[in-house]
Amino acid sequence: MKLKAGIFIPLCLLFLTTMCSSPKTANKYEFKDSISREVLENYLSRAITMTEFLTDSVYCIDSRNMNPDKTDDIRLIKNIGAKFIGRAIYRWNHETDLMKPDFWDTPKRVVKAVHEADPDIILQAAIFETISPKADSVKIPAWVFKEFGMEVEERNFRYDSMLNLNGKLVNHWGVASVPDITRIETQLWYMYLFGSYIDIGIEAIHWGQIALIGMEDPEFIVWRQFMQKTREYAKKHARRGYVLYDAHTPGGGMVVDGVSLLDFNSFPLRPKAIADKPQQAELKVGYVDALYKRSKGCITPSGWSCESLPYLVEFDNFGASDHPDVPEENSHWIWGYDEFTWFTLQPQEYQKKWLKYADDWVRANDPNGHLQMPVARVASPGKGRPSERLRLNTKSELCPEGLGMEETIKEIWANQKPL
Repeated sequence: MKLKAGIFIPLCLLFLTTMCSSPKTANKYEFKDSISREVLENYLSRAITMTEFLTDSVYCIDSRNMNPDKTDDIRLIKNIGAKFIGRAIYRWNHETDLMKPDFWDTPKRVVKAVHEADPDIILQAAIFETISPKADSVKIPAWVFKEFGMEVEERNFRYDSMLNLNGKLVNHWGVASVPDITRIETQLWYMYLFGSYIDIGIEAIHWGQIALIGMEDPEFIVWRQFMQKTREYAKKHARRGYVLYDAHTPGGGMVVDGVSLLDFNSFPLRPKAIADKPQQAELKVGYVDALYKRSKGCITPSGWSCESLPYLVEFDNFGASDHPDVPEENSHWIWGYDEFTWFTLQPQEYQKKWLKYADDWVRANDPNGHLQMPVARVASPGKGRPSERLRLNTKSELCPEGLGMEETIKEIWANQKPL
């Protein structure tokens, strides 16, 4: 059947318009089996760090501020409109926790409550660059062997079999080490963590310092094979058939043959102490190893291309230096503290001012970047004081220790202007 010219031309134009445009989805957070750049950046623009929100205990010395019923934290998430909840669950060593009968009960319950409040929310787990001898107490589930096409064994994980054969980064964390991704035992361990997190409703994984884990895999060849295997698992088991991957990428990305293994990059903020203004700090392109304007272009795992992969910058935490309150040059320390600790030690008015400044600065200097708001994280003030998980919630009976920055974050997001 032939179409009349008057009909054929408009239909062609309609077809071309449909194929060449990037139509907006009715739900700005909707995705299935892959994710568009628009939807990804909608999530990154509403990202928060909420350390171990899903669990009942943290690895730090002082874990008073865990809020076991999570009521106030879920209220905060809804109030500010957060959509991406970073670092919601992980273990930094303490592998024996994973075998406790009730360890997974709280995460399952809280994930369910969060998704009942807002099914679009993505909760992120972290799989970090550390393993301790306590991993020997964790039994390998049969499904892990099957994912690798291996014969099922009745055995536990073997710490020694995850270590680099040449001794690289062994005991790097004291009694713990950096696992080597080229060792099959490391891949089994990471698959076990990955699958366990996906099965409770996690939809994003932070892979930690991938360069350390890939100490023998500088071209990411083994990483690519392993991540393909995990994506196949996610396609079958994840809530929406897809899981977002990121990692700390000091080199600007994790790209193999032009294709990124990650959906987005992430890196610390890297504030610079202002020497003549005690305790104050600023952001600068090119300061130490900051990621600004260095995120590599690529084809993403979802198939779209970009000149610079979108990324998050976060308030990192790693302790206190031996020189508190000293403005060191070209240093990761800010006045002797890590980024989150430095921030929490400032007067509240300066915290508010600096959050607004940081959000504006990142957006203005590199539109591919997004500031991840620091809602809860471990601070390490040093000077004999214990580490403590601090929360930026509005102070209330449910959160008497809240630092009161919740409404500031909400206001910053509400007043963001298109670039």
